[in-house]
Amino acid sequence: MRILVGDIGGTKTRLALYTINGAWKMEREEKFVSQEYPSLLEIVKLFLDEEKEKIEGACFGVAGPVKEGKCKATNLAWVIDVEELKKELKTDAAWLINDIEADGWGINTLKEEDFFVISEGKKQDGNRAIVAAGTGLGEAGLYWDGKIHHPFACEGSHVDFAPRDEMEMELLRFLKRLHKHVSYERVVCGSGLYLLYRFLTDMRLENPSEELTAEFSLKNPAAVISEKALKKQDKACMRALDWFMSIYASECGNVALKFLSLGGVYLGGGIAPKNLDAINPEHFMKSFTSKGRFAELLSTIPVKVILNDNISLQGCIQYVLNKKVCVK
Repeated sequence: MRILVGDIGGTKTRLALYTINGAWKMEREEKFVSQEYPSLLEIVKLFLDEEKEKIEGACFGVAGPVKEGKCKATNLAWVIDVEELKKELKTDAAWLINDIEADGWGINTLKEEDFFVISEGKKQDGNRAIVAAGTGLGEAGLYWDGKIHHPFACEGSHVDFAPRDEMEMELLRFLKRLHKHVSYERVVCGSGLYLLYRFLTDMRLENPSEELTAEFSLKNPAAVISEKALKKQDKACMRALDWFMSIYASECGNVALKFLSLGGVYLGGGIAPKNLDAINPEHFMKSFTSKGRFAELLSTIPVKVILNDNISLQGCIQYVLNKKVCVK
């Protein structure tokens, strides 16, 4: 059985072709810069240009809400329609799901070494949650029915950003001048890290670097800030990244309470695994558990970073197999 799977993000699109015959074997994979193409359909046509054999199943995890087989990507000017993909692939066994939901389907395909443990917590049954910061911020839950977990999508990252102290009150006012609505995604994502840096320097809480300002025009500002912070080369960058991780941890705690994720909270996306040295487990868990009367409950929850960047692809395979497409 040959399955086409995709991880569709605002920055890049990854497509992979797998052969499933008991074991999983990746035949090939390609990465595309999402914004260089008018649609996912065009990328799929390009990827499959030389394919002669029939695709027997397909699933695409996309960063955005999926409704009735359609999705308007959150950070990308695409509207994706699964019916168009079915026609191109010549199969009815094709699905479109949220990308973090796909991560949820992929959790059980990972091994122990695929995680960085922030807190072991307590081994206990219960719901799980994924909070994934990258180009945007994605969130999903995994409902525990007493036997297995059922992943489900949500758009919780677009709720109102909630300041925790006076400085974050000022941050909210600063961001309100830039955006009509300030959500957690505005802060906990790549561009959000840059906004934290800008706040610190614009408000003269830290001194800006002319060299850095020039570098921002040539490279992704978030990547520059992370690099300088991890190398301890710029105080403003170090403070911005540390603050970012604190807010990230706090939102993970918020999600844990909303989903009652006693079975674990997982950090997905690209930012956490690339900045492990910026994650101080003690400081992270302090922000994670600072929820008043529920601090003790939150301290029992396992918190881990997902290191395997194939999780979404593997989750899409699991989704197809779960739909009971006949394996040949």
